[in-house]
Amino acid sequence: MVYVVPSSNCFRDEQAWRTRRCVGVGRGSTMEDDSPNKTRELETKIAEKVGQVIAAVRDAKHVDQVICALHSLAVLLFPLDSHAIAGTIDRQYRDEVLSAKVPSEEERNNWWRVFYQTAAFPTLTRILLYDVASSWLGCFSFSARKHVYDVFFCNGCAVEVVQTVVPFLQQNASASFDANVVRSNAERLLELLLLENDGVLQLAREFSASCRSEDTSIEQLKSTISRVAQLITSIPDKAQLRTSNSLSSHFFFKQITLQLIAGAEEWDANLGNKAMINKEGVDGILLFVGESFARICRRGSADVLIGQMIPNILQHVQSTLSSNIDVVVSEVFETKPGFRFWLKLMEAIKDLYAVERLSEQLLHQLVAEHVTDVEAYWILWIMFHRLYECQAPFRSIFAEKFLLWKVFPVCCLKWILQFAILDSPPDPALPEKGRNSCGLLDTAQHLAVVWSKREFVQSAPVEQQAYVTAALGLSLEKMTKEDLDATKGMMHSILEGVSYRLESPAHLVRRMASSIALVFSKIIDPKNPLYLDDSCGGETIDWEFGLASPRKKIVSTSQCIDKDTDKVKTCSALSLEKEFDTISRNDVRKNDKARKKRLSDLKLIDPDEIIDPATLSNELVSGEQDDDTSSENSESSNDSSLQPYDLSDDYTDLQRKFSQLADVVGALRKSDDADGVERALNVAEKLVRASPDELTYIAGDLVRTLVHVRCSDSTIEGEEESAEEKRQKALVALIVTCPLESLDTLNKLLYSPNLDVSQRVMILDIMTDAAQELADTKIVRPKHNARSIISTISETQPWFMPSSIGPPGAGPWKEIPGRDTPLNWSYSYERELPPRPGQIKRGKTRRWSFQSANRKGDQMEWSQNRFPQYAAAFILPAMQGFDKKKHGVDLLGRDFIVLGKLIYMLGVCMKCAAMHPETSALVPHLIDMLSSREICHHAEAYVRRSVLFAASCILVALHPTFVASCLVEGRPEISQGLEWIRTWALHVAESDTDRECYTLAVTCLQLHAEMALQASRAVESAEDTYKAKSIDMPSDLLNGIIKIPR
Repeated sequence: MVYVVPSSNCFRDEQAWRTRRCVGVGRGSTMEDDSPNKTRELETKIAEKVGQVIAAVRDAKHVDQVICALHSLAVLLFPLDSHAIAGTIDRQYRDEVLSAKVPSEEERNNWWRVFYQTAAFPTLTRILLYDVASSWLGCFSFSARKHVYDVFFCNGCAVEVVQTVVPFLQQNASASFDANVVRSNAERLLELLLLENDGVLQLAREFSASCRSEDTSIEQLKSTISRVAQLITSIPDKAQLRTSNSLSSHFFFKQITLQLIAGAEEWDANLGNKAMINKEGVDGILLFVGESFARICRRGSADVLIGQMIPNILQHVQSTLSSNIDVVVSEVFETKPGFRFWLKLMEAIKDLYAVERLSEQLLHQLVAEHVTDVEAYWILWIMFHRLYECQAPFRSIFAEKFLLWKVFPVCCLKWILQFAILDSPPDPALPEKGRNSCGLLDTAQHLAVVWSKREFVQSAPVEQQAYVTAALGLSLEKMTKEDLDATKGMMHSILEGVSYRLESPAHLVRRMASSIALVFSKIIDPKNPLYLDDSCGGETIDWEFGLASPRKKIVSTSQCIDKDTDKVKTCSALSLEKEFDTISRNDVRKNDKARKKRLSDLKLIDPDEIIDPATLSNELVSGEQDDDTSSENSESSNDSSLQPYDLSDDYTDLQRKFSQLADVVGALRKSDDADGVERALNVAEKLVRASPDELTYIAGDLVRTLVHVRCSDSTIEGEEESAEEKRQKALVALIVTCPLESLDTLNKLLYSPNLDVSQRVMILDIMTDAAQELADTKIVRPKHNARSIISTISETQPWFMPSSIGPPGAGPWKEIPGRDTPLNWSYSYERELPPRPGQIKRGKTRRWSFQSANRKGDQMEWSQNRFPQYAAAFILPAMQGFDKKKHGVDLLGRDFIVLGKLIYMLGVCMKCAAMHPETSALVPHLIDMLSSREICHHAEAYVRRSVLFAASCILVALHPTFVASCLVEGRPEISQGLEWIRTWALHVAESDTDRECYTLAVTCLQLHAEMALQASRAVESAEDTYKAKSIDMPSDLLNGIIKIPR
């Protein structure tokens, strides 16, 4: 039979395959000095042989024919054991296999080299993966598949095999072959080559040999390396879902990383004992390893890569540091085998993003490994110090991104500062001044400028603020007063940042300011540190601020919003209430420390204490210096005829008891009488809740007086909170018992220029508490027992027994057994009856009264919402002046804390009036206020959180049927307001940097979706009603839109 050599179309553009020649062939070549004619002759022979094999496979009728055809080519390329194959085929084909001509090793190497360098291998691969795999491979024995099929891929040129086989992982379905079979076989071959036979290591060796080849240019080598690395790292993404775990991204990248590190270690070992590394030299192994590492990082598996790198580096670093040899550590790392390839490896990674991801994962992995500061520094030095010295973009990663934009643990922050800024190992023996002071000053000044900006305090997440604060604080700890004087404007930036943070309602933000102020004061005067917070009292400062400990997490607003739509709550404002009170109290304490100290020195006299006049006389004369007077008092003190007596009654009589509200007002206005103010605060709430007749006329004056009274002026240090609590309870009682008069005065005082921030916050707090108390008023009413008006005919007892109707307390009917005859014409029944009202039963004691003995059991306690009738008095006056800026009042600017509390109070009021008709009239006004740009886009996150909470309360307060009626009646203001809430909450969830705002926005969207669903059901029921009554729906219904988020 004559075999025809396939045409050029069968080889798919042979010239293109010639340009992609196999680089770094691992076998020796003896044709380098031969003429090109002999090379062309060998290429022609190989092409003819491949054509014969292809024709034989296509014409085969039996599997053994396919095996013999493939064996005839494999024996020319690989050293095969033909006897292993002969035992698995029939006798008629066995002689053909055993009689095959085996070439010499030199001829086999030439055939192998030309076969993989030309289009012969890709052409044969197409037949092997399509025709043979689909029709015959399942009939191959294990030995035959290994020696005549897998051998073309496992023992071939790895570079060519990868570039040829990987594209078959994405074959589409075809009528001529089964795509799933082709893909599964390609996955099996790649797993066999790359994982089981260390194909990635073989690739590195081939690329290393290619560098020594004169036929391959550097640009061609880099292009091939980039293409092969891209194909290898894409295998997990192209593999089928049902494939084995060997090709999963985690396991696959882990295995090839180990092979890549082994290849780099071989390169290091082949360098010999060179003291220095040629920085300008190019090696195929390092280029391939660096490109593969970059591709792995790009595909999101930098953690897998670092997980295999760190143990190797850490072991070398620990062994070097543990040795007692007095040498320079950096010189050891540069000259000792095992370290040198790490110094060059990171330079081979040209992708800056991959280097950044690798650096970030490295820092996190070092934390997980619990390395020391010295070990972490040298690991960073080994991997990145050359990049840091030579590449400015890489320096910006450590000096800019890792200090300002990323958030790492504090230990990582110390390592970054030590490596990138100080450029020295963390050795306490080294003087701070001898380190890189210039870089430290520039970095500290840059951090201070960013940290001091108001926009950073307002918009940056709390975690990022804490991280930048720690970076600035650690930098300041390494500075001296001379360093501070050498900077320009750093002191101003620090003072400005501290003042901005002290105004924040968040305790954590104020704590950051206190920590920086403490470190800064130690630089100015180490002997007089400035303590603004009790948590900064120790020698060391906790720069983690409790964020790293799970027990000290920040309380988020989202944790206090109940999933039930009827129980929307928030704790952000509630937690800030204590902070506001603390701020206001601290301001007052600073002005009255001297007077409080004098009050605290006074000792209160116990009225029940027995006083010895002799002792009292000695105390009175203890400070006198006159000897005569002293002896005279001494004589009087020795008089034993004086007897002690109790003065408690006299002391009690001297105290004036308040029984009228007018007396309470008068006592509160006497600021110089601390005792009277304290006694007035003690009885104010009780008198107000008693609701005397004078309350309506004096409520306004009492409210104004309680707001202006200073509890810190009349109480001993440490008892201000108790007096403040009594004042607030009295004000809440006033609003509850006399709402209109009290609210009229409070709303006027809210925007009065004569009040400070703490007083305005207190007004909003008591209005919030009063609204909640009015919404949950307890009322005791008599319990009415429901009696059955219509008696039922069917009873549980048999029909022949007497009816169970009778006086209360009657016993059950019992049959009277007959005594005369066993057969009776009738049956008799009896039961016990209770005694009559006038009957007296001897031997028993009975109690009589006009009221029921079980009086408490006849009463019940139930709640009645009294708030809706006063909702307008709470909400409307408080909304009028929020946008007005006048002397002492600037809610949109300086007093943003008051604005946040105001919006929170309005939200609570809406929640208290939920599902009532009054809500429908107040919601449009509140939405107009919230939708104003000055509020919904406020720079402070605290205000935005309050707006989101108020919007959630609106969604809970509105009844779905009211929303549906607005749509039916053509009133678009409600639907437009609800649509604004949806779009604005969606905008916040997508773009706001504050985490709590994001959580509240998502909750608001959920509430809006539930409300919209209920409203749409109400509209559908209305449509059904109209259709049943043959009434046309209003045309204005189409104008209202309620969108349900998906």
